[in-house]
Amino acid sequence: MLASATLVAFTLSLGGRLLAENFLTTRIPIIGDFTGLSPVANSGIAFGITFTSPLLTILVGAALLLVCVLAWKSRRERIPALSFGLILGGGLANIVDRIGDGLVTDFFQIGSFPVFNVADSCITIGVGILLSWELLRKHRANFQ
Repeated sequence: MLASATLVAFTLSLGGRLLAENFLTTRIPIIGDFTGLSPVANSGIAFGITFTSPLLTILVGAALLLVCVLAWKSRRERIPALSFGLILGGGLANIVDRIGDGLVTDFFQIGSFPVFNVADSCITIGVGILLSWELLRKHRANFQ
């Protein structure tokens, strides 16, 4: 499950990036000004947060290492394996996207929220599933 989820998230994320870079030249409104596809080159890590280049490399490397260790430890449990697979696949895709020019291609625009991409979505969904699973697990343990 871990390897499959990682591969799917990685492939979809890079596919989305390639489509955006090759076909999205101007904003395409979906729901007026509120939602659309808008190409943005992002030098930050998430939600417009930026760090100096060496600090960014250290933080991303440390986060990736931590996720790899946690993923390996929980690889036999379906929900955590899926979650960590989404996180790893999205994270690796963003790293690959950043190679060359140091930028990540973002293109989903919703309201005033920072523009994001498929990899960011995979990471966010993976974290959300993992947190929900852990909260539910703790909740069940309290009632047994």
